[in-house]
Amino acid sequence: MARFEKWTNRFASKMILAFLLIILIPTTLSGFSFYLESSALVKRNVRASAVQVTKQTADALSSIFNAGSDTSDLIYSDLKVQKAAMQYSTSPLNTQIEMSQSLSTLLNNVVYSSSFVRIVYIIKSGGIGWGSGTFSTPKLRKIDLNQQKWVVDSKKQDGGLVWQTLRKDPFSGGGENTDLVLPISRTLKDFDSLQQIGLLVVNLNGKAIINTINQVKLGETGRYMVVNPEGQIMIDADLSQIGRVVEDAKLHELIVHNDAVEFEYSNNGIRYYGVKQLLSNGWLLVGTVPTVEITGVLDKLHTRILITSVCFALLAVLIGFLIANRVTKPIKQLTLEMRRVQQGDLSVRTALTSSDEIGLMSKHFNKMLDEIEQLMGRVEQEQNEKLEAEVRAVTYRIHPHFLYNTLSTLRWLIRAGEMERADQGLAALTRLLQANMGKNGQMITLEEELEIIQKYIVILEMRYEQKYVLTIEAQPGTDKVKVPRMLLQPLVENAVFHGFVPLNRGGEITVKVTVHQSELHILLQDNGLGMTAEKLAQLNAKEGKTGTGIGLQHIHDSLRLYFGAGSSMSVTSVRGSGTQIHIVIRLQT
Repeated sequence: MARFEKWTNRFASKMILAFLLIILIPTTLSGFSFYLESSALVKRNVRASAVQVTKQTADALSSIFNAGSDTSDLIYSDLKVQKAAMQYSTSPLNTQIEMSQSLSTLLNNVVYSSSFVRIVYIIKSGGIGWGSGTFSTPKLRKIDLNQQKWVVDSKKQDGGLVWQTLRKDPFSGGGENTDLVLPISRTLKDFDSLQQIGLLVVNLNGKAIINTINQVKLGETGRYMVVNPEGQIMIDADLSQIGRVVEDAKLHELIVHNDAVEFEYSNNGIRYYGVKQLLSNGWLLVGTVPTVEITGVLDKLHTRILITSVCFALLAVLIGFLIANRVTKPIKQLTLEMRRVQQGDLSVRTALTSSDEIGLMSKHFNKMLDEIEQLMGRVEQEQNEKLEAEVRAVTYRIHPHFLYNTLSTLRWLIRAGEMERADQGLAALTRLLQANMGKNGQMITLEEELEIIQKYIVILEMRYEQKYVLTIEAQPGTDKVKVPRMLLQPLVENAVFHGFVPLNRGGEITVKVTVHQSELHILLQDNGLGMTAEKLAQLNAKEGKTGTGIGLQHIHDSLRLYFGAGSSMSVTSVRGSGTQIHIVIRLQT
């Protein structure tokens, strides 16, 4: 019993149980895929039938079109027609009457010989024309042929066939209810001079064409149309659509730029199946139908099986998920806690108490964090104590250095008998020491630090007998920022000692204080001697140790101890043009 309990508590045993349950899913899907393959075969057969029917319809339409083109070729090559078209206008009246009767008889015979040709007419400029059946010369004279697009296109083709859209015949009948025709036009030419001498129009029976298309059923609501290579609708049972470009952009793309006989596309969320066939005149017969109409029964059966399979699959997934979640939840929790530790939160402790390997890992994890936290605390305490000791030592080294220099100056003033200047110097030193020692602690406000360097300038002017102009520009609100003691005083002393004293003259020192994006920027610049590139590179070295002097080392240590990462000091200088020192202090938010 104990051994069995131990086996069931193992993490690997839990995972094996989850995997066994998940295997049920592919088993169910494999059976379902068999049905999909068989249904796909049926769909292919249905689509093949649709392609075959479309091809037969395209052949029927091509036969009608061929009848029209053959009729046009027959009349175009008839010498009697050519002669009449050339000589009619210059012939006597009786000859014109004979020509008209002869042409009408010829054209009527041509129409009677073909069941697909509805009417044929020959047109010349000036309202002259002949036609079969109900051709109306008065209607011809009412139309400006030069403004008709089909006339312009026919002339451009120069004897070639021009296929026009399905339309009402404008030149036949006595009233408005004219025949529906599909015109084929071309220019008549003089075979000797090749000059254009007229227009020949063969009108195919539009109703026969529409009936040919309507006899074919593509689903319940499917429809056929005939388009030209540019996607313009040339023939459609809905006459309002004729002449328009196919509106659906995706369907237009598939018609014009896709050579596939079958295609599918979506329109307003509805999936459509399409099929197309090339006609003898270069047009395309295009049929479209909602996909559900040609595979509706299969889709319903497919939906039932799919729903059943999905239900079983979801049940298997649910069981597997519950078990897997029970197994992986402790791992996820432990992973999240490890991530928090990675981000620096050492106070994290896991509360997992399971008896398997995860529980054991959690116990060791907590123990490890306790030891790390203790170690980090000891290291941090030691480092802080060390840095504070270093800063205090530097500060104490600065005080004697400064006092020695100042007292030495006062001594020489007394020896020289300049008691008044010595008295002024002692007064300035007294005020400076009061400001520097008036408060406990290492941190003072920036306002206090600026007051100290203002008093310090007085002592330096006395010491070197020069005039030093100190200009302070502080952004409002920065005066209360806490900074380490003597942060700026060493920089002012260096500016005087290294910048002005070697030149034996006074100078200007400017201090600018601004705040930008949670950073305090202090810029101290002078117009003194400046420094060499070698010395500048030494001062800007990352270590900030060798050769920087007591004052600058104090600033480096203070920034590192009290403000941490993001705080820095940089020096820029040009020999003969002064020095700039830029201090950046990252403010705590």
